[in-house]
Amino acid sequence: MGANTFSYWERTAFIDNADVIIIGSGLVGLNAALHLKKKQPALKVLVLERGFLPTGASTKNAGFACFGTVSEQLRALTDSSEEEVLRLVDYKWRGLQRMRQNLGDANIEYQQHGGYELFMDNEIGKAEYCIDRIPYLNNLLKGVIEQSDIYSATNAKIAAFGFNNVSRMIYNPFEGQIHTGKMMRTLLNKVYDLGVLVLNNCEIQKIKTEGHHISLLTSQGNFKTRKVILATNAFASQLFPELKVIPGRGQVLVTKPIDGLELKGTYHFDEGYYYFRNIDGRVLFGGGRNLDFKTEETWQFGHTDAVKDKLTTYLKEVILPGQNFEIDYWWSGIMGFGEAISPIVKEVEPNIFCAVRCNGMGVAMGSLVGEEVAELALGFD
Repeated sequence: MGANTFSYWERTAFIDNADVIIIGSGLVGLNAALHLKKKQPALKVLVLERGFLPTGASTKNAGFACFGTVSEQLRALTDSSEEEVLRLVDYKWRGLQRMRQNLGDANIEYQQHGGYELFMDNEIGKAEYCIDRIPYLNNLLKGVIEQSDIYSATNAKIAAFGFNNVSRMIYNPFEGQIHTGKMMRTLLNKVYDLGVLVLNNCEIQKIKTEGHHISLLTSQGNFKTRKVILATNAFASQLFPELKVIPGRGQVLVTKPIDGLELKGTYHFDEGYYYFRNIDGRVLFGGGRNLDFKTEETWQFGHTDAVKDKLTTYLKEVILPGQNFEIDYWWSGIMGFGEAISPIVKEVEPNIFCAVRCNGMGVAMGSLVGEEVAELALGFD
């Protein structure tokens, strides 16, 4: 569509005079819009989204409200300082509380059944190491979570869940789960009520600074604004390659409802590369990116036989051994990763700001990342 095909009514009501344009209508982008309008209600905020629904991971993730398993925390501590790891846990924990505060537990179907980390029969040494480090981690994190017993060994529960080939298990009572579709619908309603306009099927092709304004060339025509917030996470490097955000595809399945399903809560294994949970009497199960990192470093949605076979095998042999189940359908989402464990929130170019690279923890981080980039944009004239 060309730049001159809009009517006068369309231009004056939808297109022209946005003070801030946010690229990406996912969790980060909409939280940025929400914060902008709360701080400056008169601000004209427009959100442009390339997809029919938010593209990426905001409506495609597994709905884990978590801040890291024991093995994930220990792995992070091998690459980063205690201070950095603690700061990130604090960020994720506060982000989860902000999401619940902003949207309401009932609206997002928040349930806190706790989270479990599983270790297989051939991981006894690794499991014992993690269990031995629980007192250290609990002491490290208690100032952030404000609880003393965050992680604990709970091997006695393995049999009750009916798992096979699982030798050890660690429990975290402070982990929750949400319905991410309802989370995004609630967030959309919040920003609509504040007068934010969200336009879908509008892909950004180029961003140009022209004098005192910024022009966005899109698949639906051209837009002008004073400030831009880039909130496209894994897709950020398509517009700004220097950001070096690496895409990571997550493949997910959901079963049909299973009679007498005993699972309740969120479950992780293999340092968080596999994850499953209950939802509406079904099992949602995803992961396997670590089978072939290079293949999964893609912006393309879809599936591979290697990951599908592995997830199906784990489902049959470990999670639901001896139980009848059917896989209802599959989907995939694209996350954004990088060398550092913290998200990138900064000014990329004059009056162009970014909030990207959530490292697979967008549910936990998204609310605060969005607020942080909004504050950054508000602070620049």
